Amino acid sequence: MRLRLVPTDTKWDFFGRSKLWLGISAVMMVVAFASFMMQGLNYGIDFRGGTTIRTQSAEAVDIGVYRDAIDALGLGDVTITEVFDPTFGDDQNVAMVRIQAQDGQESVTADLIASVEAALVGVVPDIQFVSVESVGPKVSGELIQTAVIAVALAIGAVLVYIWLRFEWQFAVGAVVALVHDVLLTIGVFSELQIRFDLAIIAALLTIVGYSLNDTVVVFDRVRENLRKYKKMELKEVLNMSINETLSRTVMTSVTTLLALISLYVLGGDVIRGFVFAMIWGVIVGTYSSIFVASTILLRLGVKRDWSKPEAGAGTQYANIDA
Repeated sequence: MRLRLVPTDTKWDFFGRSKLWLGISAVMMVVAFASFMMQGLNYGIDFRGGTTIRTQSAEAVDIGVYRDAIDALGLGDVTITEVFDPTFGDDQNVAMVRIQAQDGQESVTADLIASVEAALVGVVPDIQFVSVESVGPKVSGELIQTAVIAVALAIGAVLVYIWLRFEWQFAVGAVVALVHDVLLTIGVFSELQIRFDLAIIAALLTIVGYSLNDTVVVFDRVRENLRKYKKMELKEVLNMSINETLSRTVMTSVTTLLALISLYVLGGDVIRGFVFAMIWGVIVGTYSSIFVASTILLRLGVKRDWSKPEAGAGTQYANIDA
């Protein structure tokens, strides 16, 4: 028996309330942007500056014990991760303790580092402190700038790719959907003040790739149906294409969400922010592929007969199935 989350032959009208879907997206984007401008993001150590202490002990690393010892000092954002390396010996249990820069200071002071080390020695007597490294505000600012450039370049590359493969109307629809996904993800992190670090930048780039894949699947089917049904209205072609790919879209999103929710529940604090961003990104990415990218394409219109390319139409690479 084959599992189906969506009936085989659906004929749902996705554009009957297209103004409503676009209106909801516009309001959510405005709220996300306003939240970012008013209260900003809760930047993690990567962006705010801080100190990383590398520890080593013969005793196995117990992150809960480490955290309880350090939390008593009231240092704010502290991240503790165990380092796994197959080259380590049995007596090499390594952990990384990352402490945010304290208010009014550019880095963690030597006295504070000594306090942290004393607290850890109190619970793990044989612990050694292999290295101590600090990240200052200047480096943190450069990381923010680099992260923004990375996301912008990824979206710009998508614009060029879609433009070459389809037409400019498809490219505009896809890029608007990607900007929608990235802005809403940043907005939810701002609204809930969840810690925003380099792992979330990696999640944003992953969301861009996931959402783009969903959008291209729908656009590929639209292109096929445009060639097949040359007299049919564009709205009907888009509805047919989304219905034909709906089962694949829903099945991919649901199975991905099942894996992500399992990681969110069982994966621990270290990856929880990344996984939360991915869960949110899969939801808004699936939504935007259907209701944003396709609606923008419907509004802009598209040339119907791809067998007769026109000069400057941007379709000279349209038959590339990459």
